[in-house]
Amino acid sequence: MPQNEYIERHKKLYGRRLDYEERKRKKEAREPHKRAEKARKLRGIKAKLFNKERRNEKFSEKKIKAHEEKNVKQNTEKVAEGALPVYLLDRDVQSRAKVLSNMIKQKRKEKAGKWDVPIPKVRAQADAEVFKVLKSGKSKRKAWKRMVTKVTFVGENFTRKPPKFERFIRPMALRFTKAHVTHPELKATFCLPIIGVKKNPSSQMYT
Repeated sequence: MPQNEYIERHKKLYGRRLDYEERKRKKEAREPHKRAEKARKLRGIKAKLFNKERRNEKFSEKKIKAHEEKNVKQNTEKVAEGALPVYLLDRDVQSRAKVLSNMIKQKRKEKAGKWDVPIPKVRAQADAEVFKVLKSGKSKRKAWKRMVTKVTFVGENFTRKPPKFERFIRPMALRFTKAHVTHPELKATFCLPIIGVKKNPSSQMYT
């Protein structure tokens, strides 16, 4: 057993208090009341921080709920012709209902359509926008390194130079290998691996 798991070890050897479950239940029951009291009584910066945290929690809860609602089982009362046998009386007939948030999807489509811009008309990106200057050396006087701040594509056969001599640093988080491609006839979107990148007509730098 790892060195720091002494609590688990104690639990295995000696078990828990006899009233553990009851105390746990009571503590969980008190929690919402405590939280409500905190929300009422806190003032100033503490209140702001508390409310911000709670708001984020609610957002995540809503997201989880929305995901759960996508595939909902619904009980339908199916009235059969004639009398039902006794053994079928208490059985609910379940039907799967796909709950699609059509309105949100439609709004999203409208938004996307509103800002559609043909590629040649996209403004050229300035070097200062695409690259961030990284200063190196003992007294930070050397400024020949650049870090890419936009999304990049790096091929599979690309090998990095040693970090000391790397002129353009492309962060791993900004390297994209897959893209969502919409098929106009099938009206479907596929997540496909990027094979290569063509030259961008608006800016040589931001290809």
